[in-house]
Amino acid sequence: MSDQYVYAFADAAEVPRELLGGKGAGLAEMTQLGLPVPDGFTITTAACVHAMHSGGDWPEGLAEQIDAGVAALEQRCGRRLGDESAPLLVSVRSGAAVSMPGMMETILNLGLNDAAAAALAEETSDPRFAYDSYRRLLQMFGDVVAGVPSHVFENALARRKQEQGAKLDTDLTGDDLRGLCTEFKRLYREGSGDDFPQAPREQLRLAIGAVFRSWGAPRAHVYRRAHEISDELGTAANICQMVFGNRGESSGTGVCFSRDPSTGERVLYGEFLQNAQGEDVVAGIRTPEPIARMHELLPEAYDELIATVERLEQHHREVQDIEFTVEQGTLYMLQTRTAKRTAGAALRIVREFVAEGVITPDEAVLRIDPAQLEHLLHPRLDSTVEVQPIARGLGASPGAAVGAAVFDADTAARMGASGEAVVLVRWETTPDDIHGLIQAQGVVTSHGGMTSHAAVVARGMGKPCVAGVESAKIDEAAKTLTVGDTVVREGDVITIDGAAGTLMLGALPLVAAELGDDFDAIATWADERRRLAVRANADTPEDARRARELGAEGIGLCRTEHMFMAAERLPVVREMILATQDERREQALAKLLPMQQSDFEAIFAAMAGLPVTVRLLDPPLHEFLPDRTALAVEIALAEPGPGRDRLEKLAERVRGLSEQNPMLGTRGCRLALLHPGIYAMQVRAIVRGGLAAAARGEAAQIEIMIPLVAYAEELKRMRALVEEVVAEELEQAGQALEISIGTMIELPRAALRAGEIAEHADFFSFGTNDLTQTTLGFSRDDAESAFLATYLEAGVLERNPFASIDVDGVGELVRIGVERGGAAKPGIKLGVCGEHGGDPASVAFFHAAGLDYVSCSPFRVPIARLAAARAALGDGA
Repeated sequence: MSDQYVYAFADAAEVPRELLGGKGAGLAEMTQLGLPVPDGFTITTAACVHAMHSGGDWPEGLAEQIDAGVAALEQRCGRRLGDESAPLLVSVRSGAAVSMPGMMETILNLGLNDAAAAALAEETSDPRFAYDSYRRLLQMFGDVVAGVPSHVFENALARRKQEQGAKLDTDLTGDDLRGLCTEFKRLYREGSGDDFPQAPREQLRLAIGAVFRSWGAPRAHVYRRAHEISDELGTAANICQMVFGNRGESSGTGVCFSRDPSTGERVLYGEFLQNAQGEDVVAGIRTPEPIARMHELLPEAYDELIATVERLEQHHREVQDIEFTVEQGTLYMLQTRTAKRTAGAALRIVREFVAEGVITPDEAVLRIDPAQLEHLLHPRLDSTVEVQPIARGLGASPGAAVGAAVFDADTAARMGASGEAVVLVRWETTPDDIHGLIQAQGVVTSHGGMTSHAAVVARGMGKPCVAGVESAKIDEAAKTLTVGDTVVREGDVITIDGAAGTLMLGALPLVAAELGDDFDAIATWADERRRLAVRANADTPEDARRARELGAEGIGLCRTEHMFMAAERLPVVREMILATQDERREQALAKLLPMQQSDFEAIFAAMAGLPVTVRLLDPPLHEFLPDRTALAVEIALAEPGPGRDRLEKLAERVRGLSEQNPMLGTRGCRLALLHPGIYAMQVRAIVRGGLAAAARGEAAQIEIMIPLVAYAEELKRMRALVEEVVAEELEQAGQALEISIGTMIELPRAALRAGEIAEHADFFSFGTNDLTQTTLGFSRDDAESAFLATYLEAGVLERNPFASIDVDGVGELVRIGVERGGAAKPGIKLGVCGEHGGDPASVAFFHAAGLDYVSCSPFRVPIARLAAARAALGDGA
């Protein structure tokens, strides 16, 4: 007996969401609640998955189940698919288990053909409505099923409107639209090589197959990759009796949210179009009106909508994104799902839900996606600068962006991936633009509204969006945006303000965003629930202060080599490296000592009372010297004499220090064992900086970290060196200072022999950046610029291992290091200082592995705080 793949909405309330998909689950639940939902049935995601793995073939029994579902629907509706007097028309809509707005396909008005369109015109006494519905089916079916580009039909529609002097689609008459249908059928035949199928059952079969195939469309794949959604989930297909928002002035369609998805304000937010079908709103074909306008046009339906939206939010205990249609005064609910919202809105909403008693603080913490908090830190326009917009539209997604204007998604994707800041400018975005949207800093459209594709996707990604800039004329072929006499060409830098809905020429100054009271409230709940401490990787006093403002509980990694790179210090560093006599090297180190001391003193003061882990010098010495190739060119151009002699000596020293594989060469503790004076100078600077800060009442908890240890003997000798210098400095100062000494676990051998190494360490800090490189044999820079993108695209890897911890490989070494280090020295402090410390999925792993803290860049501290709380509450991220 074959599996069940088809469920009527009324019978699907108990079917798992992963089978029904989000749209199907919402329709089933609204039906169960007794809300006005058009009748229909759902074909489960399992059918799509089967088709996906069998070259498009449907599973056994699916065709028969669909026939039975259609027959039952016909009986309930009193209309038949293909009937020439009272035809049943249906929509076929995708619906993945995880919301993917605009990524897959929809076909409306299926079941219409030449005979049914004429019958519908006669039945309704409204030829305009009938042929408007037919031309929509021809265009959608042509695009989705037959692969005839939508713009082919759009261009024909535009020509017809121009010929008839019509501004809007609604200005065309029934005769105009009947003629347009004839033209659309011709375009369909020319574009596909086949006639449009007149048999409704054949239409249905082809449409369902197209919806299944849309799961594998490039744009859907790009979206899933960006949002870490599995390719194996598949999409459901929902077959729903048509209701018509294009049946005259008493009809319409709209999209609304139970709360404002940009700000979180508790108001009905959305848009409405009179005498239109749903695609008109989301595709930006006509500029919609604010939802409040519906109260004037269709007051009874509006009041019913208000009550229904309130009921759905209370039922789901979550903000709802709703699609609806009004057919001749009667309201129908077409979809409800959890609304995408900006990070700021998400924080406000959960905070208010807690205040309203709708959810608990635990639920509030679990409802905030930690990664989304990064959007809050996007910059905004500097309010002290006078702004002179060249155009205004709708502020569809907050934040500000500066970048070069680009007019197609491919260019945006290419330039953005190469590190250039771009703003995507489009007539209106389509789902096929997703790869460009991902790479762009922001987006501008001349059409569409607050619920258009561009607006919804931008909000979900935390990118600023200015939509509906109707004064702007966009010429995609010429790659220009024109407003009056002002012309913006591709490559011209523009600034957009997604809150105010403004577009400016040039690069305006931006300032850091404020997290605000809503974040503080949720962060307080998170801090009360997490076990992991959260530190920051910070190398300057400014970074340290910013990290503390964002809630860091210390510094987990202070990279001292960054302090040597300043312009005024580099000559002294080079003097130290180039010295061939101990005395000259000591003189250079003596010059560096007060510079390092002042750095540490300021950092300790910024972190007064909190731990600061200082990593002693790690990179190879040649990294502080000039590039060999550049030096050779300089020598070739130099005149003979003392200057050239100095350059040649410098080149000789650079050659002597250069290594075939410097990452695995003389660096870290190896360098210190060869040249102990460098580390001795750094330890003196740390102690003196610590004493100076403590004298002002700004003492930090100092932890000195030895890098690149592979053998216990290395750490034993380095600890002895550090302790000797510390004791000497404290004795000379006549002061006391608590200083811990530990190591970074960044080599596989160190993790495997953690028990031996722990005997000489007060703490371990897992350096997962280098541990990933040395475990996988991947050079990070080379991998990310060469083969890693291909690995991810081809599915060799599910995630970038430098962005999210490789749990089975690198993670296993972390677990071994924790277990063996903890067994040898119970209570040893265990942390991680690689950038994985700010990745939510990695933080969940580190929590489970038993670490004491994570450390990440300052701006990721809020993300780590929330991720650590979610891990403690049992969310596996």
